[in-house]
Amino acid sequence: MSSEFWVFGYGSLMWNPGFPYRERSVAELSDHRRSFCLASVRYRGTPEFPGLVLALEPHEGAVCRGVAYLVGAEHATETREYLQDRELDRGSYVETFNPMTLSDGRRVEALCYVINPVNGDYRRDLSLDEKARIIDKAVGPNGTNCEYLFNTQRDLQEMLVEDSEVERLAERVRALRAEKSAQSAR
Repeated sequence: MSSEFWVFGYGSLMWNPGFPYRERSVAELSDHRRSFCLASVRYRGTPEFPGLVLALEPHEGAVCRGVAYLVGAEHATETREYLQDRELDRGSYVETFNPMTLSDGRRVEALCYVINPVNGDYRRDLSLDEKARIIDKAVGPNGTNCEYLFNTQRDLQEMLVEDSEVERLAERVRALRAEKSAQSAR
């Protein structure tokens, strides 16, 4: 790949892209939602206790707000290789190019990593409490699963993007942490 391209970030790519870019913009992707539905054994968990990270799930009528990055042609090849190593290592995602709208109204096609529905790491039917318990406990080579959730929440709030699932989940994880802290103080 030798021409510039856009990349859509909806989770850790928002606060830790890991590649150089020319432009960054809040963006909206239609018919997809951000969801904590992917078991993580490489970054925010281990094979013995997988964490839970975000994925894009196709969902008619939904709108996912995140960040689009324009990668310049001079960095296109190494950025694509970096993203493929970061996102495709376990077959959890499928690379797609989807149309989206930037905050200034421009329409662009952006590289997206969408959940692979047949992948064994897909956790589609977890309740909020199940997700919270996993995130509260999981730790991987890149840190705690809580940090991943809270960083995502912070970035969404800074961009003035509302995401009720992220907010409810962060509230529940904080409550679990407070309960544990109170119990250990006794």
